[in-house]
Amino acid sequence: MNWAYGDADDETSIRVIHRAVELGVTLFDTADVYGPFTNEDLVGRGLQGRRDQVAIATKVGLVVGPEGGYPLQPSGRPERIVREVEGSLTRLRTDVIDLYYLHRTDPAVPLEETWGAMADLVVAGKVLALGLSETTVEQTGLAHAIHPVAAVQSELSLWTRDPLADVVPWCAANGVAFVPFSPLGRGFLTGTITQAAFDPNDFRAKNPRFAQPAIDQSLVIVEGVRGVAQRHGATPAQVAIAWVLAQGSHVIPIPGTKRTTYLEENVAAADLRLGPEDLAELDALPQPSAPRY
Repeated sequence: MNWAYGDADDETSIRVIHRAVELGVTLFDTADVYGPFTNEDLVGRGLQGRRDQVAIATKVGLVVGPEGGYPLQPSGRPERIVREVEGSLTRLRTDVIDLYYLHRTDPAVPLEETWGAMADLVVAGKVLALGLSETTVEQTGLAHAIHPVAAVQSELSLWTRDPLADVVPWCAANGVAFVPFSPLGRGFLTGTITQAAFDPNDFRAKNPRFAQPAIDQSLVIVEGVRGVAQRHGATPAQVAIAWVLAQGSHVIPIPGTKRTTYLEENVAAADLRLGPEDLAELDALPQPSAPRY
């Protein structure tokens, strides 16, 4: 809402958060590095007076680069984990974080050390459950043996399907939620993006999948999604989210938006049921040739 995807008005964003709660949205996801710090503050402000109706997820383990932005850098030292959780609790205006993710593993710090520090936060009552983001099955299994992994967050959409090969099935077999970010392909699967024209502050301005040749090549994916949407009287965005939801009852997508109209559209996707033919047609669509980052 106020980082990575261009500028937004905080008061408008807070109204979107309030409307989400009204519509029955119960999981709100943020991270200390978003801003940095400003997004956690926004979520904390937006959920004041509504805290008992929702679960808040935030993350630790990344810092902005030397120029104040990308590339983000991992930082998983135990002493930093213990320090940063206090800032998150303050900004989120809460006494406990429902779900605390390790945003990325730090190759310079053994995962056991980072995860052990996070487990101590559960014992201390500052965190209820722990999650991992963008980890392999091997890394997730290692952490899970030390302290239960409640959720794994990674990118999953019709244009990023890699986790379906191993991570999503592992989560299902081990009672772990899989939380896909960018289920709308960072907005591409909505069908509203056909040109590489982004605000300089928008993360996508430098993303290889949003360079013009890559956009042109990926439009066939959107056309396939649009065809299924037309049969159901739905929007491409709703079909894209419904496809993600169809990957398992443990799959909980977290589409983001800055506008109430898109929020309501996204929430309505929970009522869309895709049949076997729809899913087969969508599964057969090609994937982007450009890398995610």
